[in-house]
Amino acid sequence: MADNRPEAADRDDERAVLTNRQGHPVHDNQNQRTIGARGPATLENYQFLEKISHFDRERVPERVVHARGATAYGYFEAYGTVGDEPIATHTRAKLFQEAGKRTEVALRFSTVAGGRDSSEVARDPRGFAVKFYTEDGNWDLVGNNLGVFFIRDAIKFPDVIHSQKPDPVTFERQDPNRVFDFAAASPESIHMYTLVFSPRGIPASYRHMEGFGVNTYKWVNARGETKLVKYHWAPKLGVKSLTARQAAEIQAKELGSHTKDLYDAIARGDYPEWELRVQMMDDHDHPELDWDPLDDTKVWPQNDFPLLPVGRLVLNRAPEDFFAESEQIAFGTGVLVDGMDFSDDKMLVGRTFAYSDTQRYRVGPNYLQLPVNQPRNAGVHTNQRDGTMAYHVDAGGEEPSINYEPSVRGGLRESDYPHADEQGPVIGGRLTRARIPRTNDYRQAGERYLLSEEWERDDLVANLVEALSRCDRAVQERMVWHLFMAEDTYGSRVGEGLGITAEVVRHLAPLPGQTLTEDELQRAANLGNNGVRDVTGLEMTHCVPNESRIVTL
Repeated sequence: MADNRPEAADRDDERAVLTNRQGHPVHDNQNQRTIGARGPATLENYQFLEKISHFDRERVPERVVHARGATAYGYFEAYGTVGDEPIATHTRAKLFQEAGKRTEVALRFSTVAGGRDSSEVARDPRGFAVKFYTEDGNWDLVGNNLGVFFIRDAIKFPDVIHSQKPDPVTFERQDPNRVFDFAAASPESIHMYTLVFSPRGIPASYRHMEGFGVNTYKWVNARGETKLVKYHWAPKLGVKSLTARQAAEIQAKELGSHTKDLYDAIARGDYPEWELRVQMMDDHDHPELDWDPLDDTKVWPQNDFPLLPVGRLVLNRAPEDFFAESEQIAFGTGVLVDGMDFSDDKMLVGRTFAYSDTQRYRVGPNYLQLPVNQPRNAGVHTNQRDGTMAYHVDAGGEEPSINYEPSVRGGLRESDYPHADEQGPVIGGRLTRARIPRTNDYRQAGERYLLSEEWERDDLVANLVEALSRCDRAVQERMVWHLFMAEDTYGSRVGEGLGITAEVVRHLAPLPGQTLTEDELQRAANLGNNGVRDVTGLEMTHCVPNESRIVTL
């Protein structure tokens, strides 16, 4: 098997060797241990578990990420159908089944990198986390406003966030040299950075922001048949964004403009609304595609996998107690109800551990006893007891002293809820640490650039040039090389702003361990002379500038 680790290219490197806290050398810090290159991940991933567990505990008491945020409450109303079919054809999840059925929800919007008192108009992805209080217990759909993510394997999550956080020595926030140093060494992130530095990186308000589940999930019907699904939230008001210039003018006067706009709208009865839409595909590895449907750095082209409406969400109440209902609300990607399941998306598997783990640290081991996090259905019966700040004991069986299961003396019993013991494709493979085979890191970034409106492309280029101009030359050259690989005009325009041509970066080789497709090898060989990339039809909802915020400085 080929050694695809970045350090494999230079064994004479004199830098110190990365270790874990036990002093063990880390020979692969890029890939979790999985069954086959596509997963699933194995539980004994010691390096990943130690790394992510420490990362979850790096801040006290605010969230490590998504610290600045605002929560609002309302309801989700199901349509009862998906496309032209009854939704029961594809999922048995009860909240979707009846047209007009309403489920109470909480939605927390947030920025990612800043602290609790940071600006809400900073250039940053936005969190879009929804908690459904269903009759079968809670369902959390935790995503963002951009549809993709920086990385595809959760073992890299602490690294990408460290690159976004303030410098640990100078505390400079989002130092471009740190941000783009990581990006330059991580080609999979180019699609996400294309979105972050476009106008979508600064939404005009939470009410004008899309939401996405980002990761790939599964739906399961009553027969145990499965579909892969992606979730999309479309704002009723449309998508609007701020330019960096507009954001600077707002930030000079207030830091919480998005929260104020959200709560003011609810107070005057102008209730924000989104439509939930899904994309579906058959549950297998889809070898006919040149990208992997489990790769969270990719979107699914809407021409091939259309958006199908399944319901709408309306926010009609602000928190009465911001700390109790917004700061202490806790989400997790592992919180699914019957009729839904996990895919083997490597980021989803890692997030499912990390989110619940960080809530136990941040709020406490009994965070699910707090009213904002409690399910609204018949009750909680867990056999779990005690722990820090417990204020009641979960209901037990007929004999309260029996806090274990199984029991023939009156303890709790397992559910007889109908379910299929087997579902999905058969999985086989050897234990390995490997990238997924179909990375294809550049195509969708290039298509995203070409499909953007002219003003969006102009804004993207200007933002990248401004940020990259503050980076080391080596970082600038590698980023320009990546952008040329995505699309010639994209690389050319950013390169022109930095004084870097295709000729200057043509000598750069792919990064150690980087696997290129045949198309990418051809693009690298003809860097700057590839013409305009063919667009396969990602489709996208165009954002518009928030004209009311345009100012002359």
